[in-house]
Order: sequence, then structure tokens, then C-alpha cells
Amino acid sequence: QVQLVESGGGLVQAGGSLRLSCAASGRTFRSFAMGWFRQTPGKEREFVSAINWNGNIYYADAMKGRVLISRDNAKNTVYLQMNSLKPEDTAVYYCAYAAALSAYDITNMRNYEYWGRGTQVTVSS
Repeated sequence: QVQLVESGGGLVQAGGSLRLSCAASGRTFRSFAMGWFRQTPGKEREFVSAINWNGNIYYADAMKGRVLISRDNAKNTVYLQMNSLKPEDTAVYYCAYAAALSAYDITNMRNYEYWGRGTQVTVSS
């Protein structure tokens, strides 16, 4: 079992920045994938970014150029730096964890078995 705790969400004005954190604990995997997804009421949960044990990174086209994902393996923590935020970025952001996933599978939420509670990001206009 793996436990995930997100932090760093909050209220920010359009054009501002936030840095989200996700700390994993428990029986973590040597080879892993960690991803960020977001969801708003009435919409499907969508992929934002992901990183795997080998350092490969993936970004959603809508966020590319505005976000940067990084990891600290010693702390079992992944970070998501978000810049130039827009009101449409308002959502609950979820951290997810899984055993090693392919480049195709890593962007699909259905392939993740562990999820955090989520952290609210609100961007005002």
C-alpha cells in the first residue's frame, strides 16, 4: 500500500505561480510512475504531467511551457511548478502513483492504483 499527500494548492491571481508537492509513503516501488491529474465539476479527470523512475517526463499539451515536474527520490516526493496560471486552470489537482508504466500508459488515469486526496487550485481573473 502507498499513501500520497498533496500540498501547495491555494488561491492565486491570473498570471501567478504555485508549486504543488506530493509525498509518497508506505510500500513504494523501486520502479514507479507518479502523475498529476486535475478535475473540475462536470468534467473528466485529465492528465497534467508525469514522471517515472528513470527521469522521463510527460506534459499535457495544454500545460506545456507553463509547468515543470521534478522529483526528489530521497524524500519520495514529486513537485509540480505551475506558472502563468489561467482561470481555466482552476481545479482539484490529484497526485497518483503506480508501478512502472509505459510512455502511453503513464498519461492515462485508469492505470494508476494509488491516489491522494487532492489539493484545490483556484485562479482568479
